[in-house]
Amino acid sequence: MRLSCATLVALTIVNAHPSFGRSTASACGPGATPAHRCGPMPGGSAGDLTVHYRTAAISGVNVFYREAGPADGPVVLLLHGFPTSSHMFRYLIPNLAHRYRVIAPDYPGFGQSDAPDRSRFSYSFANYAEMIDTLLDQLGAKRYAMYVMDYGAPVGYRLAIKHPERVTALIIQNGNAYEEGLREAWDPIKAYWKEGTEERRHAISSLVSLSATKFLYTDGVRDLTRISPDNWIQDQAVLDRPGNKDIQLDLFYDHRTNVPLYPAFQAFFRERKPPALILWGKNDKVFSEAGAHAYLRDLPDAELHLLDSGHFALEDQLDVMAPLINDFLDRTNERR
Repeated sequence: MRLSCATLVALTIVNAHPSFGRSTASACGPGATPAHRCGPMPGGSAGDLTVHYRTAAISGVNVFYREAGPADGPVVLLLHGFPTSSHMFRYLIPNLAHRYRVIAPDYPGFGQSDAPDRSRFSYSFANYAEMIDTLLDQLGAKRYAMYVMDYGAPVGYRLAIKHPERVTALIIQNGNAYEEGLREAWDPIKAYWKEGTEERRHAISSLVSLSATKFLYTDGVRDLTRISPDNWIQDQAVLDRPGNKDIQLDLFYDHRTNVPLYPAFQAFFRERKPPALILWGKNDKVFSEAGAHAYLRDLPDAELHLLDSGHFALEDQLDVMAPLINDFLDRTNERR
């Protein structure tokens, strides 16, 4: 699929500013949550729900992030998955901003962040974690709950083992930390990990195609009328930027460095015992349901909810997930 320059520009504007033409975020998305969850809390103001679109310079790279909520509120860090960006949280953010300071960055090569040439920038999960760590330092976010999804899990868990004292809670949505979560869908990628050849690399190049991107949004979803086609069109516009395909293939290969860290991630769970809420699209073929249950070995007190959805459960299950997340965060912060 080839998009014209005008189309790319238009999609870029919409992706960066889903509330384009409005000064405040929408009323928490289509059918999101009860009104009291979307409105300002006592002592707050309507301005608390405004989503700000900002950029921070980190090691010469512009990192885009969305921010909302009271500046002195407990921080909730939202870490997105592949192949999307902080755009995946566009409806969740206003649901949390009544009380929480929400920060949702785009990794370099994704969304509105810079995508420097791979010859001069290391596209790796280790580098992403370091850059998010620097961003949080710049923003003065010293403690935070983390929402981790897909790529957000290895990025977030690398932060957690570096600064275990900073993590106040975990919200885990189809974000893997166990071998059980890597089923048949990972076989071609595992073959590339084993033999980093051009042949193996080419064999997985279809994973950045429009059909693959659409599959991630639609597979396992019972009511497809709840899934906006804008999702895969916008994500694909970013994937189709010159050089981005190779960036994504580099990241697929670097994903092999996350698996040896699973024991360290699991040790963090056991030793720190962070409050954890697991929300898992049980029909996801990327990260299987077995990966959700595996967390209970190390986090036996975690709350597990299996959702009748796929990889991007927020797209059709926001009305279920947002109240669970708010209730979990409220109870977690009350105990602190």
